[in-house]
Amino acid sequence: MSRLRILDGGMSRELLRLGAELKQPEWSALALVNSPEIVQKVHEEFIAAGSDVVTTNSYALVPFHIGEERFQKEGAALTALSGQLARKAADAVKDRKVLVAGSLPPIFGSYEPQNFDPLRVQDYLKVLVEQLSPFVDLWLGETLSLIAEGEAVRTAVSANGKPFWISFTLADDEVQVKGGEPKLRSGERVDDAANWAASSGAQALLFNCSKPEVMRAAVETASRAFKTRGSTVEIGVYANAFEGEQNDSGANEGLHTTRNDLNDDGYMRFACSWAEAGATIIGGCCGIGAEHIHRLKQTMTE
Repeated sequence: MSRLRILDGGMSRELLRLGAELKQPEWSALALVNSPEIVQKVHEEFIAAGSDVVTTNSYALVPFHIGEERFQKEGAALTALSGQLARKAADAVKDRKVLVAGSLPPIFGSYEPQNFDPLRVQDYLKVLVEQLSPFVDLWLGETLSLIAEGEAVRTAVSANGKPFWISFTLADDEVQVKGGEPKLRSGERVDDAANWAASSGAQALLFNCSKPEVMRAAVETASRAFKTRGSTVEIGVYANAFEGEQNDSGANEGLHTTRNDLNDDGYMRFACSWAEAGATIIGGCCGIGAEHIHRLKQTMTE
């Protein structure tokens, strides 16, 4: 599995573990204001655990979390800071190349496809792209719930010249967990998302912030679509460890409880299944920490 690249894990719980304050609505953005040194420490710990790619802590730097007024006043500076911290951590590594992915989140809320506004989305994405551009190696549009959000990211970075990855969050209710056709949280089919990705210029299509149980079917569906089209788009997965149903509530409405069975061993078994199905980029989302990443690196690449 030497081709496998290891991502980092979820930022928020690692921030909490190291002593940062997180509260709604700012969530992980609050650490950039009050304790940026802890944000950098999280990046450093993921790198030490084996991450080949670390993601900027820019996910919550949108009006949905920090408010419209604060975004207009401080959004650019905080976004630049998130890029600087990730870049500094990555550049401190001398024995291997660690990439920095610029996180481009769903502008109008996680798990909220009905709130997507195509007329306003570029106003916010433009700020994130401009401020992160000096520090990142690639773009990561993540936790996107519908194809139109992916297209918005593609548009936002089209003139930038750096590669971009698109990561969709999947429906993970009981029907999907029991083997239903893989779908995005918008209800759109993964097959359609894969065909869009193949024609978009994306370097990779990933699936994140959903239960591990629904990921393999999505990987298999995307792999078939890419094979049919002769596409070289890579496939990636970084699942969450949330307990209970998520489709009826927004992400980051609070600190969700996490599953006891998704320790580093349990998560690693899922990850091996995703790699077997064709995933070449694997990491973790909410509730997946540095210990999980260390186990993935040790087991799957060494």
